[in-house]
Amino acid sequence: MAIVLARTSMSPVIYEVLDFSCGICGPDGRLISQANGITAFTGIYAHLIKAIRRKYGHNIRPGDMFITNDPFVGHTHTADVAVIDPVFFEGGIVAFAVSIAHWAELGGAVPGSLSPTASEIYQEGLRFNSLKLFREGYREENIFDLIRLNVRLPEMTLGDLQAEIASVRIGALRIRELCERYGSGKLELAFQEILKVGEAVGRRSVAALPNGSYLAQDWIDGDGLSSDPIPIQVAVTIANDLMTVDFTGSSAQRNSPLNCTKGALEAAVCTIFKAIVDPVRALNDGCFKALKIIVPDGTIFSAQKPAATGWYYEVTAHAIDLVWRALAPILSARIGVGHYLSLCVSYIGGKDPKTQLPFVVVEPHVGGWGARAGSDGENALIGVTDGQSCNYSIELFETKYPIRINEYSLNTAEAAGPGEFRGGLGKVREYEMTAEDCFMYASAGRSVHKPWGYNDGGEGSSNIVELIRNGTVHRAARMPYTPLNKGDRFRVLTSSGGGYGNASERSKAAIRSDVKRGYVDRKTARHLYGYVEFDGNQNLPEPLIDRGS
Repeated sequence: MAIVLARTSMSPVIYEVLDFSCGICGPDGRLISQANGITAFTGIYAHLIKAIRRKYGHNIRPGDMFITNDPFVGHTHTADVAVIDPVFFEGGIVAFAVSIAHWAELGGAVPGSLSPTASEIYQEGLRFNSLKLFREGYREENIFDLIRLNVRLPEMTLGDLQAEIASVRIGALRIRELCERYGSGKLELAFQEILKVGEAVGRRSVAALPNGSYLAQDWIDGDGLSSDPIPIQVAVTIANDLMTVDFTGSSAQRNSPLNCTKGALEAAVCTIFKAIVDPVRALNDGCFKALKIIVPDGTIFSAQKPAATGWYYEVTAHAIDLVWRALAPILSARIGVGHYLSLCVSYIGGKDPKTQLPFVVVEPHVGGWGARAGSDGENALIGVTDGQSCNYSIELFETKYPIRINEYSLNTAEAAGPGEFRGGLGKVREYEMTAEDCFMYASAGRSVHKPWGYNDGGEGSSNIVELIRNGTVHRAARMPYTPLNKGDRFRVLTSSGGGYGNASERSKAAIRSDVKRGYVDRKTARHLYGYVEFDGNQNLPEPLIDRGS
């Protein structure tokens, strides 16, 4: 399914970045298997299928296919469009094949659909409330016409829809082949066994953790409309084989796109839960029987209609990080410390003078991950909400769009979070527009409240966005829709991760290697780690304090 979707889609955010997910669910909607992809979709499949069941009841026929992207039935944001194919065998539904992909254009207030200044969901493009895309095998042409007439890039958007249709059809075909070979009864038994094993592993892993309540508090760095910090908190309670995660006390929902719904929150908590209890085995809904999530209605983690949710992934990343931080006292050797967290997503678009066609390119950015006991953090890795997403190649940008990439490098302007084990480095990416009448907008969290360190480790650096025009540099964290002209430059600088352990314990070999690689300069190495400067012609001398090799 995933291969079909990646190879047949028309938008680079799908075929290059891999911003999608595919899965097979049982007839009750529970996830049986999910392809590697966007972790932010973990746990939402059942919500989408249950919404279809509620709406249509027994009026689901062979040949029906559904489309949905409604955050208020358990989804993420409008740009993530799900196509769902009920799989029939011998007159009954035996499974559902599901594909979810990010559409780069869905109409709405701005090209790219996710306005950083949106105050309600109606500004964020088309919303499909569990609609029939096919009815008993026949296309609902009105749906296709609705899309064609209301998006800025109809060829690309409809092409991506066709790719999703092809993806679920191949999934449905393979399920029917299994039924023909083994029978639907054995398929159902296999599904039940998969869920049973998933639940047993989840409960056993939770039971191995020490009982207790673990708390964490943090701040989101404003919402783009206000710079006031937004308070969030979590209480994680482990009682034998059950983990309860309670977000009571977090901020009310915002009049901005920095909100998520309960479905998206559940996906976030399931992501960190899976990373804690069983990061290797294939994913299924049985894994989460040992997890309970509590959140009152109307918070930034449980927004109600008509809240905007376009930048939900900033909020769910904070939800993951809160749980991560709360459990650091018992899991720091396994899951590391604070990472850059924000995908720092940027949108660039305009009109290509070569083709005279509009374009929009959406890019999630990589950044530095936190250290853990025994190892430094990873450099320039995609954020926790995006799983196995990739970054765009420079060649793709410069071939497809009127954009030149002037720089793509590790961000060494600020040292990584210091510690016995340092945080990983973020990156710098600079775009230069080679055409007139373009635009950009972006949102970067963790610009004030930096990635956290642990066990005397230092904080990481900050995420920031820069616009360079006529020799003037404008720096911001959340940058609204901004026109760009030829020669304007736009930079995304992502942060480093937090450090683990006291910096005085870092080995001289590790510091020497960092200086040699350019990860830290001599002056900073002396300040953070006690090394004296050298003349550039010799190896770095011994530290002021001997820390061993």
